[in-house]
Amino acid sequence: MRVERDRSAYRTRLTKWRRDPVVVQTLRSTVAATVAYVIALRLSPEAAPLTAPLTALLVVQVTLYATLTNGVRRVNSVVTGVLVAIAFSLLVGLTWWSLGLVILAALAVGHLVRVHEYVPEVAISAMLVLGVTTVGDTAWARIVETLIGAVVGLSCNLLLAPPVWVGEAGESIEGLARRMRQLMLRVGEEAGGHTPVEYAAERLHEARRLDHDIVQVDAALRQAEDSLRFNPRVREGLLHRVVLRTGLDTLEICTVVLRVIARTLTDLAKERDPEPLFKGETGSVVEQLLSEIGDAVVSFAVLVTTSVSASAESAEDRLAAELHAAATTRDKLAHLLLEEVQRDAREWQLYGAVLTEVNRILDELDTEHRSRRLLEELDRHTRELRERRPRLTRLRERLGVQEQLWRNRTGAGGRSW
Repeated sequence: MRVERDRSAYRTRLTKWRRDPVVVQTLRSTVAATVAYVIALRLSPEAAPLTAPLTALLVVQVTLYATLTNGVRRVNSVVTGVLVAIAFSLLVGLTWWSLGLVILAALAVGHLVRVHEYVPEVAISAMLVLGVTTVGDTAWARIVETLIGAVVGLSCNLLLAPPVWVGEAGESIEGLARRMRQLMLRVGEEAGGHTPVEYAAERLHEARRLDHDIVQVDAALRQAEDSLRFNPRVREGLLHRVVLRTGLDTLEICTVVLRVIARTLTDLAKERDPEPLFKGETGSVVEQLLSEIGDAVVSFAVLVTTSVSASAESAEDRLAAELHAAATTRDKLAHLLLEEVQRDAREWQLYGAVLTEVNRILDELDTEHRSRRLLEELDRHTRELRERRPRLTRLRERLGVQEQLWRNRTGAGGRSW
């Protein structure tokens, strides 16, 4: 029995390893570079045509969209650099001043032809070609090797579809939500008793550091969005991109509001020092409210990163129940704060700010608000597509694709994602 469990665990780890995007990407890059080098050995006059595997490595990017754009830019940059070198070789030889002019001209032309991050490649290609005696042979060899690497890289992505990074982006979003929840729990625990100003200020610094987490999650999401474009294994890529992007936008708003709450509590700690932030039962209610909101934030992240319908419906029901509980606790807190303000109105602005900020988070996490925002984003993307590519839109409408997208969009909005 134990041996069977070990075998099952091994098979599970092996399957997970084979599907890991990093492993898949590493194998794809290795295969593409090796094939490009083998082909270049037969077609290039160079003894060691390393430009071909180098180009293949750069072209076989993480996503198919990045591969197409980088492949075109790299070929453009190499050809441009070679042409600049040929032009200079016909006029002058290789001297210190001619090398400087070549670099200057290559960088300027690179910006003109819009190769973006491959501008230095234009100058590198020009220098390598200009620095040899047989300019014509070397120029031809470098162009051939670059084209071989680019074609092999593009073919590799067409035959071996790149991995989809949606799972990694979803894990990043859920990780951000859990860090927000942990911060809310710490803030709530300190709200129930005497909180020194330096403790409240530390929670404020933690809330500010969440901005760095937002940047990292945004980078992971951009990679996931690119992996969905032009990927033959993905259907309804636009819908997935919009769901994840709007979900991150909501969490980013909640992060900002959480930082404002920490700022408000820090100001309250300064005003009430050395007394507790909230008196009596009010502190425990604040702790309970922040705990319920933290749970709702995590449920929201699970909802927007869940693609299976049954799981999504379960996550939506759980989120609705948690938001309802949080709203009930908020109403209780509002009643307690009103009684406290009637006894002592000195900090009424700060009490009101806490309630306002809590309401903002609950409103952002609301499922109906989420549905409206999702439909608005889908409408905007559809409208932009119609304006940019009217012929493609008309063709998709004739084939019935557009109608299917509208049905899927209505279903997504009804489920709230």
